[in-house]
Amino acid sequence: MQEDTNANPKLDQLCINTIRALTLDAVQKANSGHPGLPLGAAPMAYVLWTKFMRYNPPNPKWENRDRFLLSAGHGCMLLYWLLHLTGYDLSLDEIKNFRQWGSKTPGHPENVLTPGVEITTGPLGQGFANGVGMAMGAAHLAAKFNKPDFSLIDHYIYAIVSDGDLMEGVASEAASLAGHLKLGKLIYLYDDNRVTIEGFTDLAFSENVPKRFEAYGWHTSTVEDGNDLAAIEAAIRDAQSVGDKPSLISVKTIIGYGMTTAGTRKAHSDAPGEDAVREAKKHLGWPEDKQFYIPDEALVHFRKAIDRGEQDEKEWDDLVARDEEKHADLGKLWRRTMSGELPEDWEKHLPSFDDAEPMATRVASGKVINALAPHMPMLIGGSADLGVSNNTDIKDGGSFEAGTYDGRIIHFGVREHAMGSTMTGMALNGGLIPYGGTFMTFSDYMRPAIRLACLSEVQVLYVFTHDSVGLGEDGPTHQPIEHLAALRAIPHLFVVRPADVHEVREAWRLAILRRHAPTALALTRQKVPLIDRKNFASAEGLRRGGYILAEAEGVSSASGSDGIKLILIATGSEVSLALEAREKLQADGIPTRVVSMPCIELFEEQPQDYRDEVLPPSITARLAIEAGVRQGWDRYVGPKGDVICLDRFGASAPGDVALKNLGFNVENVVKRARTLLTR
Repeated sequence: MQEDTNANPKLDQLCINTIRALTLDAVQKANSGHPGLPLGAAPMAYVLWTKFMRYNPPNPKWENRDRFLLSAGHGCMLLYWLLHLTGYDLSLDEIKNFRQWGSKTPGHPENVLTPGVEITTGPLGQGFANGVGMAMGAAHLAAKFNKPDFSLIDHYIYAIVSDGDLMEGVASEAASLAGHLKLGKLIYLYDDNRVTIEGFTDLAFSENVPKRFEAYGWHTSTVEDGNDLAAIEAAIRDAQSVGDKPSLISVKTIIGYGMTTAGTRKAHSDAPGEDAVREAKKHLGWPEDKQFYIPDEALVHFRKAIDRGEQDEKEWDDLVARDEEKHADLGKLWRRTMSGELPEDWEKHLPSFDDAEPMATRVASGKVINALAPHMPMLIGGSADLGVSNNTDIKDGGSFEAGTYDGRIIHFGVREHAMGSTMTGMALNGGLIPYGGTFMTFSDYMRPAIRLACLSEVQVLYVFTHDSVGLGEDGPTHQPIEHLAALRAIPHLFVVRPADVHEVREAWRLAILRRHAPTALALTRQKVPLIDRKNFASAEGLRRGGYILAEAEGVSSASGSDGIKLILIATGSEVSLALEAREKLQADGIPTRVVSMPCIELFEEQPQDYRDEVLPPSITARLAIEAGVRQGWDRYVGPKGDVICLDRFGASAPGDVALKNLGFNVENVVKRARTLLTR
């Protein structure tokens, strides 16, 4: 519990106006930014950071710290000043470099750049949903590790959210899920200033927000004056007393408080101008010509957070030590979990699939999950209401629900976007490796969350099944066409499309080992043949992204690649098709190499000499085969190559029929290959 600063109202106001005046200076110096939110929301943020939040500025990653999220990331100057003033490793020079190249203070907060920033925010609604994920992760860890006499995990997740956040669909999805799960450690302060970029919110947003959240199962309250510190404090204490509901506190504020444009859309963004800055400072009772002025009294008060935080962490460390004495095994597991260390010999538990039958890669993925789950307690996940179809359920894992937070099967409901965003929050909260499944075509619903997970450098796993027209009768609405290319376009995302059960095993291994980036698995609904690894290359070739699966026959090792006439490149379910075509081509005297390319992004990370070994520049007759758009394949087939792909939507028919009629059959592959050789 923080100290009571209401005993000195004059000091409180000095600290709040320090944040406001500094915001004006920083935005004006950058000649861009969003001063409106920080000026209006400074009082609620001040109360939260000085009277409630537990955090330790010298150790921003203390496990039991309270998390603060600025979902309305455009108001990041508020967060940057809070971090600097309370003693985080964010210098005044860095803030003076706001929005400039190479600074730690970008125009929207990024967790990988700035100490103390918990999540990357800016796209509205994402931070709201990330916070729900953090609360889910914390609830799961608390259920696993807390004992009646020891509460190792009891932190809160606080956020400031805006009108814009609450208009976004992802926030609605996440709010519904949070209410259902009764996440009582989640407290959001709603900056209810009734203004957006285009004007007053009643242009497009007239609902009763507290009533909406009550319907979701949230506790709600309203603070009529955003400058009333006592009312803000009382509302937060009231929210803390409600343990079985998340809370939304509507705080009615004035956007751009102190500016001549306060309360209007003109206060939202852009530098106010030198004259406007002076006028605002005059209104705040601030020295008009002093830039980046921090009163000593205010700084001393803010910096008390360091001693307070170190004491809080020390007391918690002592609690952990006592817990470890009483519960040695649990304590060891706790340390390993929160360190992010993988269990020893976890790879031994990957299934060998030595006696496997042909199966859909989604089924093989489910078998890997269930082989690893007993030995990897940090693995937790589920599906957007498609668990049985995605094969994401953990056997005997139990459902993650209100009252049973130790369950490992998350029922996200039909909420793909919230699923993606909450998984990012769970990963950032620490200690867990979350995964979530849906049909690949619905990856579009969660694309913004995937993109931010990549930018945030978090380990989350996307299990995308039904990865092509091979899914069959559900037809073109469910058959992904452009999705592989679209996902491959996202920086830092590995998209892995395994060809058989052995590549599925390797795909999961790769995903588990990628500790600081997301991985997407593209998996089939339909059965795929089992590739005989005694006659063809080991699936361990996936570890390099692409590899020579079948070498051209009739080519001596002395001649190197000179005797190869053709290279077939394929991914996923089309790899077996390439192998079948190779047999016919070889029978016709055409030495043909087959390259399996399950992960283009990983292949691109390999040295050039390896890539040239797999795809020799001298072999220009190349045919790529993938049941998706052509985009991205020309760089591998070159100007003299060809691609069997889809430039149209699919069709409703049995999967094998759809594939055959759309050109994914042996006869067409052989025909197109022969055409290449006659050019």
